[in-house]
Amino acid sequence: MQHEKSCGAIVYRKSHGNIEILLIKHINSGHWSFPKGHMEVGETEIETAVREIREETSIEVMVDPTFRETVSYFPKRDTLKTVVYFIARAKNYDFTPQEEEIAEIRWVDIGYASTILTYENDKNIVSKAKAAIKEF
Repeated sequence: MQHEKSCGAIVYRKSHGNIEILLIKHINSGHWSFPKGHMEVGETEIETAVREIREETSIEVMVDPTFRETVSYFPKRDTLKTVVYFIARAKNYDFTPQEEEIAEIRWVDIGYASTILTYENDKNIVSKAKAAIKEF
């Protein structure tokens, strides 16, 4: 059994009194999710999340280390993938999609996100993130 680990975040901003989160659409699979990617040797989980968000979207973030949720699944036979998600406040709002991986990026109201997200695991993380974002 192979093990893979990725890290990412629910990136948010406050806009006109509402909380919006950043969703990305992957080119290969067409699914909607959050920015994330594989850990590199020597990186912490937070360093990986910050780097991957910057690489995929060009957005700089401030991560809240007190929110940490994990999701595990089998992307292919004999491979267990674990993804660690944080919440992160966007420092800038203009994005540039990473051409090789990202088809589209959207800021969406956090209450509307579950209608766009593809996977149930991601919808559950948004529910948990809602309360934590209000505190951060």
